[in-house]
Amino acid sequence: MENVVLIIHLILALSLIGIVLMQRSEGGGLGMGSGGGGGVGGVMSGRAAATALGKITWALAAAFICTSIALTVIAASNSSDSSVLDRLGGTAPTATEEQSDAPAGSDLLPPSSSDAPLVPSAN
Repeated sequence: MENVVLIIHLILALSLIGIVLMQRSEGGGLGMGSGGGGGVGGVMSGRAAATALGKITWALAAAFICTSIALTVIAASNSSDSSVLDRLGGTAPTATEEQSDAPAGSDLLPPSSSDAPLVPSAN
């Protein structure tokens, strides 16, 4: 079920991007591109804003939000109160177990001078 909702969510996201890119730029979002003429053509009424692409954008955005909420609810229901280690069947190793399981010489410190390989001299 989660995969189906996720695929629908991705299709909605791509469709929403395509619809937004197909819309005509009004140019008034940041105060740029206003014609400045002050005529009736510059005034946008409520009906002019509700074009077909605008309605499709709103519908896709609402569906996108619904699938986002659905994915959140599905993910929350799939999670449980147990930890990942409990689900794997193991328990968290203690500090002494971690040290005993580590192979010899696997520390991250550089080797001391006594552990360094002998390099023949160039004499």
